[in-house]
Amino acid sequence: MSVKKKVGLFFGSFNPIHIGHMIIAQAVVDSGRVDELWFVVSPQNPFKKNNSLLHEFDRLDLVNAAIQDQPQMKASDIEFNLPKPSYTATTLAVLAEKHPQNEFKLIIGEDNLTHFHKWKNYEEILEHHRLIVYPRPNVQKPKINFEDHAEMIEAPMLHISATFIRDSIKNDNSIKYLVPTEVEFLIKSRKFYQ
Repeated sequence: MSVKKKVGLFFGSFNPIHIGHMIIAQAVVDSGRVDELWFVVSPQNPFKKNNSLLHEFDRLDLVNAAIQDQPQMKASDIEFNLPKPSYTATTLAVLAEKHPQNEFKLIIGEDNLTHFHKWKNYEEILEHHRLIVYPRPNVQKPKINFEDHAEMIEAPMLHISATFIRDSIKNDNSIKYLVPTEVEFLIKSRKFYQ
């Protein structure tokens, strides 16, 4: 029986990916709890009109630019071809079927634990997957006990919002230090968020 590769899944719209995401991803990799980390880019929800959301393939390109020198990190477009809206439980089931050699762990912020019991098929998620939880400020105690399902990791608490970054671009302000250099270059060269 071969040992399964541990893969951490970091879901998000990554609109755009920024150093807050990268620092959490690096903390997860450094924790030794995963062999690889996949950024799962969420597609546009057809039921939600969001004019500030960049096309999913452009956001995937930004993630790939951010992780180009990170061999343990990958970008995943798995949700682009799944029914929308995409539920985490569905995505996890599809990934588990496609990659039976991997053990998938779900990376979430501590603030998500408070509402986790409202996620679609959350019991199924907990039955088959462990959670890797990164700290968030001012968190309320969750309604369910995650002791047997969650692994807390140490990570700096940064409040960097993608909205702030998009607004900075619109206002012609610098986004240096907020996003990886390669991401900044791509955003400028393709005139994203202007």
